[in-house]
Amino acid sequence: MSLLRKESLGVLRHRNFSFYLVAKLIGTLAVQMQGVAVGWQVYQLTGSLFDLGLIGLAQFAPFIVLVLPAGQAADRFDRRNIIFACFVLQLICASLLLGLSFVGLTSAWPVFAVLTLFGAARAFSMPAQQAIIMNLVPQKDFGQAVAVSSSSFHVAVIAGPVLGGLFYLAGATTVYAIAAALLGISAVLAWLLHTTRQTSAAPTQSRSVLEGLRFVWSRPAMLGAISLDLFAVLFGGAVALLPAYAHDVLHAGPTALGLLRTAPAVGSALVAVVLAFLPIRRHVGMWMFGGVAVFGAATIMMGLTTSFSVALIALLLTGAGDMVSVYIRHILVQTETPDEIRGRVSAVNAVFIGASNELGEFESGLAAGAFGLLPAIVIGGVATLVVTGLWMWRFPVLTRMDRFPHVEAEEKRRQEARQQDGESLAELDTAKASI
Repeated sequence: MSLLRKESLGVLRHRNFSFYLVAKLIGTLAVQMQGVAVGWQVYQLTGSLFDLGLIGLAQFAPFIVLVLPAGQAADRFDRRNIIFACFVLQLICASLLLGLSFVGLTSAWPVFAVLTLFGAARAFSMPAQQAIIMNLVPQKDFGQAVAVSSSSFHVAVIAGPVLGGLFYLAGATTVYAIAAALLGISAVLAWLLHTTRQTSAAPTQSRSVLEGLRFVWSRPAMLGAISLDLFAVLFGGAVALLPAYAHDVLHAGPTALGLLRTAPAVGSALVAVVLAFLPIRRHVGMWMFGGVAVFGAATIMMGLTTSFSVALIALLLTGAGDMVSVYIRHILVQTETPDEIRGRVSAVNAVFIGASNELGEFESGLAAGAFGLLPAIVIGGVATLVVTGLWMWRFPVLTRMDRFPHVEAEEKRRQEARQQDGESLAELDTAKASI
């Protein structure tokens, strides 16, 4: 076990990756704390399920407009500087929420305006953060870096909502002040990063903002993987409804809400830790589909219960299933993309992720308003299972995928090298025998 631990955590020896990891961890912690405060504050103020959906829409609207240009920026400019600027902008957003809460809110619209600015920061941050990891570690350590980065991310997602719920007992201003301080630290760490761009033997790619979309569209496996996440989480994302679920179904307060929001991250983090030591090497496609199916089934389980403990278990399982899918998709996208267009391809991936999260929150709010809270959750879980089955039929290349393409290519290269060595030895033996 000590050998496995050394091999899996050796990626932390890379100074720049460690700095990035800490910056991302505490930045995510701040955002998660802030999310609990915003959701609870808006629901207390308006009591509207539709307004909970608008929280997601306010962040998604600028995101969908800006994320493709943001991917082009990640390919043309220093990704470190982009990440730094985004942390600074998120710091400004937290400070604005702090000011609004301090003077007293009478309407949710100022909060939506700040979240729109936050969505713009997220649009530029996601492609740069996804693309920069390949610039921080050697390719041989990339799989480990993905697992460790996902683990730390979900540690923050675990702790953030719980801390947000606890600190909210002292008021929303306390949560926003702590979030602002943490985002300031993240900005400093991002500024201290040093990155190196990788070279590629591939010809220079087009500088078009749509190059990433064309690249993904030309690769069925990649297209299937990221579109699966879009439609599965779009219908199955019940996180936006958790403030109402905690208040109206479980009759609990903000601390319970923090625990509920933490549960998916607990499941994700546990799976990420396992993947850091035991990465998925075979039957990659079926593992991905299985993870999404678990996500959908657990969502149905949540919609059928009014028990706090059962809801926690269901949410934990949604996180576990989602982590398997995220892990496979991230490795597939990043290792199969040349560095010169990795930002734009990451932007396309971010469009799908953002649509599934923020637009999914809006869809959940609309569905809950139309069908009721618990029926909307069940319908979303059923839709996720239907999408999984359709994608298995529509993208058979994923269903049949056994190993990651870059692993298969490396194995083929080694086999050819061994074959050439064997042929050389045979020729040498023949020459010796003829002498």
